[in-house]
Amino acid sequence: MAKVTIIGASGHVGRYTALAISNIPYVDEILLFGREGSEEVLHGLACDLHDSFAARGTTLEVTFSTTPKDIEHSDIVILTSGTPRKEGQDRMDLAHANARLVARMAAMVGWYAPTSLFLIVTNPVDVMTSVALKYSGMKTCQVFGLGTHLDSMRLKWNIAHFFGVHVSEVHTRIIGEHGDSMVPLWSATTIGGISIQNLPRFEHLPEEQIMKNVKTAGSHIIRRIGATVYGPGDAISTIVRTILGNENRILTVSAFVVSEIKGSSDICIGVPAKLNRDGVFPVTITIDDNEVEEFSRSAEKVRAVTRDVLGKLEADGC
Repeated sequence: MAKVTIIGASGHVGRYTALAISNIPYVDEILLFGREGSEEVLHGLACDLHDSFAARGTTLEVTFSTTPKDIEHSDIVILTSGTPRKEGQDRMDLAHANARLVARMAAMVGWYAPTSLFLIVTNPVDVMTSVALKYSGMKTCQVFGLGTHLDSMRLKWNIAHFFGVHVSEVHTRIIGEHGDSMVPLWSATTIGGISIQNLPRFEHLPEEQIMKNVKTAGSHIIRRIGATVYGPGDAISTIVRTILGNENRILTVSAFVVSEIKGSSDICIGVPAKLNRDGVFPVTITIDDNEVEEFSRSAEKVRAVTRDVLGKLEADGC
């Protein structure tokens, strides 16, 4: 059984994440963590969740705190805090605004929960994962970000819709930045185990329109309801279940890579990785030359912003 801590639990994503992971059978304690002054909100949220559990007949402990020491003995810590993206903003626009917060939270997690796995959701997630890795002092396999996992699920839905098949029949993924330079791996996409390139309808697949749908999905939701909530929350829950269940599934998350994909090195970015109780381990893959080229451009974009953000943090004495 496991303790999961959600930092930023009073926010939209944090609240739904708490509800989503409460359905995972390996979780027996959820800690709702927030900044000083948010105690009343956290208390109310804990009470509301307890009511939900009572209605479901679920036995699960929910606690809340603003005291760093209380995150001790967490198996997984999820960071959802940060300035949310507004309509018209690129995720990279949030880099400097969120970096100081992430650095501070990462240092706290590294001190009080050094053996935990640390999942970053704060945007821009690839850059923030690098910040968290540096300031937590934790191992590379312990610190990772939501990355392109949700983007991959969005691509999966669009392909399933086009071919008129159940979404579970589609296997695909997006690598690179969780942002405009993301790279779909068409070469690795299958339906029912069959490469889409071997399916007659593939030549009519509107790849550009599908990728436009994926890239703008978040901004469309933000424009209509103010924030993305259920998609990120369930994507986070899937990752937590995979880890705590020791499932060894391969999901596409933001992880520190060395040379697993040609065109990348020493950077946190969205890549296929094996997830289990020991952490997150990028998988070495071979992709088409044009995908390598696109991934290299995406990695360089992330690397440049990461370098700038880390440099600014150091200059500020963080």
